[in-house]
Amino acid sequence: MREPQLGKLHESVFHAARIRHGVINRLELGCREPLFLLLVLLVSALTAVAQTGTSRATEIHAHLQKAEEYLKAKDSNAASKEFDAVLALDPKNAEAHANLGVIAFFQRDYQNASQRFRKALAIDPSLTKTQALLGICQKRLGDPSARASLEKSFPKLKDKQLQMEVGLELADLYDQQGNLGATAAVMRSLVDLDPDNVEVLFMAQRVYTELADDTLNKLAILAPGSARMQQVIAERLVNGGDLKNAIDHYRRALQLDPRLSGVHFELGEAILESSAADSRAQAEAQKEFEAAVAVDGDTAKTECEFGNLAMLRSQLDQAFKHYQRAYQLNPNEVQAQMGLAKLLILQEKPQEAVKYLRMAVQLDPLNVAAHYRLGSAYKRLQMTEMARKEMQLSQDIKKAKDQVQDLYHQMNRQPKPETDEAPDAVEPDHSP
Repeated sequence: MREPQLGKLHESVFHAARIRHGVINRLELGCREPLFLLLVLLVSALTAVAQTGTSRATEIHAHLQKAEEYLKAKDSNAASKEFDAVLALDPKNAEAHANLGVIAFFQRDYQNASQRFRKALAIDPSLTKTQALLGICQKRLGDPSARASLEKSFPKLKDKQLQMEVGLELADLYDQQGNLGATAAVMRSLVDLDPDNVEVLFMAQRVYTELADDTLNKLAILAPGSARMQQVIAERLVNGGDLKNAIDHYRRALQLDPRLSGVHFELGEAILESSAADSRAQAEAQKEFEAAVAVDGDTAKTECEFGNLAMLRSQLDQAFKHYQRAYQLNPNEVQAQMGLAKLLILQEKPQEAVKYLRMAVQLDPLNVAAHYRLGSAYKRLQMTEMARKEMQLSQDIKKAKDQVQDLYHQMNRQPKPETDEAPDAVEPDHSP
């Protein structure tokens, strides 16, 4: 048995989600042209009547064809009568029950739709989409069975639009039950499913923020004087652009626990970011990075910081060794790729630099400096059109990030710093 096809649902079938009082508030499904959409849900009669007699099969096929014609004419009442006629001939026709359920669903008759979907599933339990629509109906009717139906169908769905709707309903249900962890897990799946969906991103950041605040509150209650609490305060201060006080709290954390994982590295970053040109700050930062290696082991990020320090001191050979080491530890470390590319360009080796820069823009498509340097390398190689494209991309991305930065300033926050300098700080390109 096959179930109603949802593969071509119009985008207006499922309205966007909204947030109310910090939780997800789902709007009811609606459609400006439900009858046209129902046409898409109609299945062929050929397999639906495989086990019926030839004469009866022909009659059923005729009724289904008429139902299709009525749906084209946007006459759902007449289409329903044809599906009823099919059931009069074949009471166990799951497709007819499912289609009648879909008609009732779009008419917001969730009680009748639920009954139809249940009958279809009793005949053929494998109808995943029907199970999903039943779950949505159950949720809107306040039926406790909704959770089981939604959980069962959500991971099995192949239709993106229906999976998005079921996921949003399931996340809303978890949120109503106060299960933030489960809500966040579903939102993560939806972001992966449609990473450019503004409404999903909006809801996800609200859920993640609420989850972060909830866990922070628990930490503050359970361990207000702990080293981890000091680290959290420091990280919040870094995000707010207050590096001076952040450094103080990182140091307090280390006073409480000198071997606290991750803190030496974060303290070194904060010190270096606060005064990169100061030799004393460089020395303090290096001391913290060395302590980070002692506590957490050698990592690509730490090697990149050693490379950055060597660059600041004009120790280019040492810098290259550190970036090479970082790349060996993690070939997907963008900062290592950028560091190697920068040094190769300084060594007049643009062809070699291109290899690393292409990796960087692939891993981090919004990296302004990576696009700029790639354009510069292409220019040196006289690849004019590709150079122009990368330079234009760097300008467009920088403009977009400037707008994001303005928004962060309005929220009294600092955006996460780039892993490399902005284009206007890159060394001048004197190539022809």
